[in-house]
Amino acid sequence: MPQTTTVLPAEWTPQDAILLTWPHADSDWRPWLDQADRTFAALATAISRYETVLINCHDTQHSQHLRGLLATAGADLERCRLYLAPSNDVWARDHGPITVYRDGRPALLDFRFNGWGGKYPCDLDDRITARLHALGAFGATPREPVSLVLEGGSIETDGQGPLLTTAECLLNPNRNGLNQAEIEQPLRDTLGITRFLWLRNGHLVGDDTDSHVDTLARFSDPRTILYQSCADPADLHFEPLHAMAEELRAFRTVAGEPYRLIELPLPAAQYDEEGKRLPAGYANFLILNGAVLMPTYDDPLDGVALARLQDCFPDREVLGIPCATLIRQYGSLHCVTMQLPAGVLNGRLKAT
Repeated sequence: MPQTTTVLPAEWTPQDAILLTWPHADSDWRPWLDQADRTFAALATAISRYETVLINCHDTQHSQHLRGLLATAGADLERCRLYLAPSNDVWARDHGPITVYRDGRPALLDFRFNGWGGKYPCDLDDRITARLHALGAFGATPREPVSLVLEGGSIETDGQGPLLTTAECLLNPNRNGLNQAEIEQPLRDTLGITRFLWLRNGHLVGDDTDSHVDTLARFSDPRTILYQSCADPADLHFEPLHAMAEELRAFRTVAGEPYRLIELPLPAAQYDEEGKRLPAGYANFLILNGAVLMPTYDDPLDGVALARLQDCFPDREVLGIPCATLIRQYGSLHCVTMQLPAGVLNGRLKAT
């Protein structure tokens, strides 16, 4: 019996769509809902220039409201598909499906989502993928429930077998209660991972995900990692991010070579009304078919980060999306999106 080949694709591989779960009034977004609506409308509009946007709406009234927002923002409405599935929150990266290719055919892995270790209500969010699948949002692509707790923001890959992740999240007892060897095996089996790159340092103050890697370090190609740095020795981030950079320097590519490492500057500290620092950073970017969307914070360093991303993605348009509102709830641009690779919407073999 031939063995099935499983591949977790890199984010830069061809995509069918991006999934969004839109904020609504029956959630923690109520105090900033107007601003959040504008941010999501700008995000959906930008994505619709390049590919389909699947938008998860809380109810029928919410759906009608969103159609008006999208039209006003100038989104390509032909590329916006709206579905109804009640939600607790907006973080599609963590409650959405993780797609793998099995012998070239897409499969949607529906891992358990427990609200980042039981920190927040998540009963509705944990059912979103199953609900959207039942509604036909993913075409004929099969959905496979997985008993393991795993969030999309906690893993990063170049599509060639390595998995870049953080010990603080994946080994945290508030997820699965597994040690490193115990969690590596199911990730090998379900995601086709062949080697692990474990970060044991690095954290953004205000991040409540237990150090998701997508706030810290990201691949832009199989030999390049962009990472969040800090140049100010007086900043709380300086030592942990410096230690993380040292770990990245020790990592090797599949070919056994050091990675090309690109620093992303740290924007100026931002705080909420109670003086709590918010997790502003630039590593939380989203790769699309023809573009890269990067969070911006009305900071002079926005331009520096955009230029460094453009150098790493010369064949894609790099665009800034204002995300000061998103960090009010401790996440940013990549956190609210989940890519659906090529083939998902029709369940066929991936594009070649």
